[in-house]
Amino acid sequence: MRIVTWNINSLRLRMPLLQRLAAELSPDVICLQETKVPDELFPAGAAELLGYGHHAFRGMKSYNGVAVFSRVPMTVLADAPDWCGRGDCRHMAVRLQAPGGAVELHNFYVPAGGDIPDPLTNPKFAHKLAFVEEATRYFAGRADLRRSVLVGDLNIAPLEHDVWSHKQLLDVVSHTPPEVERMERWLGSGFVDAMRHFVPADQKLYSWWSYRNRDWQLSNRGRRLDHVWVTPDLVPGLRAMTVHKDARDWPVPSDHAPVMLELDA
Repeated sequence: MRIVTWNINSLRLRMPLLQRLAAELSPDVICLQETKVPDELFPAGAAELLGYGHHAFRGMKSYNGVAVFSRVPMTVLADAPDWCGRGDCRHMAVRLQAPGGAVELHNFYVPAGGDIPDPLTNPKFAHKLAFVEEATRYFAGRADLRRSVLVGDLNIAPLEHDVWSHKQLLDVVSHTPPEVERMERWLGSGFVDAMRHFVPADQKLYSWWSYRNRDWQLSNRGRRLDHVWVTPDLVPGLRAMTVHKDARDWPVPSDHAPVMLELDA
C-alpha cells in the first residue's frame, strides 16, 4: 500500500498538480491538507476521474481543510474528536481495507502557530500547543491503538536535522523547545516515526521550503513539517519512504513536497 501525504495549499488551484502526483507516484491513498475549499464546492468528481473511487473531505472557505482519496474501500470514523472544540477542519480519520486487516488512518493539519513563540502574547501559538496536547491525550488513552497510521502537516520540525539550522531556528515557531517537547510526547503516545525509520536522525531531512527562497534547491533552507507515523505493529511492514522533491519545482507549486510511505499492511 502506497500512502501519500501532501499539504497541497489549495486543492482547486493545484488540481493539475494532483493529477501529476497521481500519475507519477500511483499512490493507493492520498491525504491532503490545506484544501481550502468548503464541502459544497469540493471537486469530488475529480477524485473519481483520477481513479480514486473512495473519498472523504472536510473543509471550509479559504482556510484549513483535509481530504482522503483512496483506491481501496474506506469508512470515515465519525467519532473522531473536534480538536479544541473549534470545528476548523484540521483532522479526518478513516478505516482502510487492507490485506492484513483494517488500517486506521489519521490525516492531520496542525495549526501553524503564528510568528511569536509565546502562548501568553500569541493566541495562535497557544492554540497550537493546546491542539498537540489534546491529540496526545487522545492517543495515549487509546488502549486499542494498533494497525494505525498518522500522517499530515504537523507544522513542527522536531529533530536537529529536521531544520537547516538548529541553532538559528530554536526561537522560530516550528522548532522551539515547547513544540518539540510536545511532539515527542505525542509520538510517544503509541507511534514510531516512519520517515526516520529510513533516514537516520543525523541526516538532513526536509519536506518544506519557503516561497521566500527563490532558488530553494541552492539554499536548501528546509524544514521537515510533514510526518508519517505508524504504530509499532506496522513497523515490520515498512518498505520505503520518499519525499517527492520534484513537486516543489512544478508550476505554481505548494511550498510542501509530497511524502510517500510504502507499507505491507
